[in-house]
Amino acid sequence: MILGGGPAGVGGAYYLRKTGRAQATVLEQQAVLGGNAGSFDVQGVRVDFGSHRLHHACDRSILADLEALIGDDLLSNPRRGRIRLRGRWVHFPLKPIDLMLRLDRRFAAGSLRDMVAGALNGRKNGTGADTFASVLQASLGPTICEHFYFPYARKLWGREPSELSGIQARKRVSAGTFSKLMKRLFRPPGSGRFYYPRHGYGQITNVLAADAARRGADIMTGARVTALEPAAGGGWTVSFEREGTGQKLRADYVWSTIPTPLVARMMRPAAPPEVLKAAGSISYRAMVLAYLVLDVDRFSTTDAHYFPEENVTMTRLSEPKNYACRTEPRGRTVLCAELPCSTEDALWQMSDADVGALVAADMERAGIPLSRAPIHVETRRLKQAYPIYLNGYEIPFAVLDEWAESLPDFLMYGRQALFAHDNTHHGLYMASAAVDCLGENGFDRAKWHRYRDIFATHVVED
Repeated sequence: MILGGGPAGVGGAYYLRKTGRAQATVLEQQAVLGGNAGSFDVQGVRVDFGSHRLHHACDRSILADLEALIGDDLLSNPRRGRIRLRGRWVHFPLKPIDLMLRLDRRFAAGSLRDMVAGALNGRKNGTGADTFASVLQASLGPTICEHFYFPYARKLWGREPSELSGIQARKRVSAGTFSKLMKRLFRPPGSGRFYYPRHGYGQITNVLAADAARRGADIMTGARVTALEPAAGGGWTVSFEREGTGQKLRADYVWSTIPTPLVARMMRPAAPPEVLKAAGSISYRAMVLAYLVLDVDRFSTTDAHYFPEENVTMTRLSEPKNYACRTEPRGRTVLCAELPCSTEDALWQMSDADVGALVAADMERAGIPLSRAPIHVETRRLKQAYPIYLNGYEIPFAVLDEWAESLPDFLMYGRQALFAHDNTHHGLYMASAAVDCLGENGFDRAKWHRYRDIFATHVVED
């Protein structure tokens, strides 16, 4: 029994059936699959839950499976993003010529000075603390931190950089040193590309689910898990609600890809008090996604605009038609704005019209104004968009992790379950690894722990 119908959960069912290791049932509480990596239609335009790409860093064997299942619909596109930095637009991924021509001169001079100072004198962490702020300040210096990474962190996670763990910097900032930044600047031609399915990012999960179902997996949507209870004689009894009725199923194994704090609260009998306390100490950043429908073929040729500046509320603005290289429907496109927040913020409660007005005002301030008002605005809200690594978060997470590891015939994996900053290809790799650990003699925990060591090295591709 697999809890959660995102890429990791459906990927687990796919690999279980492809290898013939076990029967598989997936329980997904939403009406569609994909989780935060799913797709849906807005006014006839296919959109995603934010901006998603399948990166070329994807494991070769997993990519081969996706290429076989998606076929010609799996596009390989050049990246056409840009970042607004101190009032100027810079190409993203970064390009040397673009930086020379467009980068603010004071920012460029300050960054160069920091790089030289660090190389000549060495730059040490003066605070002794391992925080997001100290890690990046020590490796990149004050200019890039104060004008790019720190304001972006405040928007993305809603905390001061000094309140965030240094692990957050190492997991989320792939160019976290000047040497890594130089490597990114001088990558070989053609490396700035990404894969994207023609019918939206959710097509990845959908094709895996279809093939798993063809091989005998049972994929249930609209199934909200309410309780997990060890079954007499081994295995688990899983209680869930579907179509207004309560149901129960027994499983030899439960594999969970949903947030582990939720799992702790579903346990019957109740999880130990220290585990429930730890579950309450784990924090996620929420997200409001605003979809603005425009009556034009295309707004711009840019696939994603990034906004680290704090005078703009949104962090990213994408145009899904550009990701899929679509020309249809004619005379209509959609912009997707990402606005991180807390579920306690006023933004979370705003009407669709007010959120649309906020995004339009942001675009005006950023120098990319709308020529006329959107013909339609709608929103989606994600309660668990990003894990927040507060200083010391690893202590309560270790309590949850160790407790989950102690449960017989139970496994947690995937981005949400492991409280990880990971891409889709990392989640699919975890699914494949889990299946690799399941053999005739049961689940090989020692082998799984070796895989966990590999997972710990994952760094988000941006």
